[in-house]
Amino acid sequence: MKRTVLFLCILALLCAGMEAGAKRVRPREIQDLLANPGMGWQTFHCFADEDRTLEGLPSGSAYFRFYWKELEPAEGQIDFAKIDALLARARKAGQKLAFRIMCAGTDEDSLYVPQWLKDKGCPGFQYRYENKADYWVPDMDSPVFQEAHFRTLRALGRRYDGHPDLDLVDIGTVGLWGEWHMSGTGVEVPSLKTRLAIIDTYLKAFPGTLKAMLIGDVEGMKAATRRGAGWRADCLGDMGGFSRSWNHMASLYPQQIRETGASDAWKRGPVAWESCWDMRKWKAEGWDIPYIFDYALDYHASYMNNKSAPVPEGGRPDVERFLKKLGYRLVLRSLEHPDRAAPGNLLPLKMVWENVGVAPPYRDWRLAIRLASASRVWVKMTDISIRGWLPESRTLTAAIRLPATLRPGRYDLALAVVDPRTKAPAVRLAVAGRGPDGWYPLSRLEVAAGKR
Repeated sequence: MKRTVLFLCILALLCAGMEAGAKRVRPREIQDLLANPGMGWQTFHCFADEDRTLEGLPSGSAYFRFYWKELEPAEGQIDFAKIDALLARARKAGQKLAFRIMCAGTDEDSLYVPQWLKDKGCPGFQYRYENKADYWVPDMDSPVFQEAHFRTLRALGRRYDGHPDLDLVDIGTVGLWGEWHMSGTGVEVPSLKTRLAIIDTYLKAFPGTLKAMLIGDVEGMKAATRRGAGWRADCLGDMGGFSRSWNHMASLYPQQIRETGASDAWKRGPVAWESCWDMRKWKAEGWDIPYIFDYALDYHASYMNNKSAPVPEGGRPDVERFLKKLGYRLVLRSLEHPDRAAPGNLLPLKMVWENVGVAPPYRDWRLAIRLASASRVWVKMTDISIRGWLPESRTLTAAIRLPATLRPGRYDLALAVVDPRTKAPAVRLAVAGRGPDGWYPLSRLEVAAGKR
């Protein structure tokens, strides 16, 4: 405690001493659309460099869904190569991978879990959907299902949790398409005990990865969001497509948020939306597209998935306005530092930042400083994390110890938000001046021999 007080006193004196020879930089805010990790306009089962519907829209997240049988066709033989290839492909496209695992569907096939699970004697239920052929879903209360499926989730977590190219794990497994309901089938979802065990397995398997829980299960959403997961809703835009007296936006979503007590969950985990149908349906029905996007922003959204469908004619301005608020958007308002420093001494910095988005960053990215001359580059990653920066303004101070071996001379002072694992720039700022390497050269510093 005494050391902390002493450090703060020294820092205050240093910052006060900046006044006489201080440099003040006020970067210019830009209005560009930005692709950043942990947020954005998602592509669906494709990547940004092949998705023609983007038409120049930035995308930092590629969202995929897998049936369990696709990932583990033979017991104990998970197709890691499939996921490895998608992660590498996402990196090539400048994105990160998000995914959901499903155990029931309504496609042409009748079985969505591995055949070997059924052959092991796992009990299950036959169901029909919209008078189509019989389908089969495992009884998830069965120990046979739980032993096999939980083992799969844990194996995926051991290999991919915290992977630099993994963006988000969508807590799936239960219900049609992993949506935590069996509507129209006559089959009940598993018991609450089992549902909570499934959620617990996901949370423990992927502790270092962003996670989102489907909004449909009240008790499940309570359990997941209270432990740091965000939430996801798959029918944004429904303003009467299923019923004249009920719709998702006016009825289901406010009810679920109220009953789960998740109104502040966005401060800890991301809110992800998927369009009901897609934007073309919204326009065809005459629904208010600006209102729909504002609705999503009011819930502090970080992700939007329009299923890689085309944006309808006239909808582009609404999308661009939406993307300038979606997730986090960091603006450096000002930077102050002395115009001169000495090797081995502290370099005090004072910064004013503002998050002009609607949600915080959820990753532990760090602020870093770089000093560069014609012959020397020195980089220092600070302890300042952007994780949890809410939509507001904040003033930060830091004292950077310059290396005693730093040669005198004039240095360009640059700033970046970096991935602490690689120390490479990871986040685009909404200010001008970004270099090709992702750093933002903002000022100049004179390093002089000896003390000031």
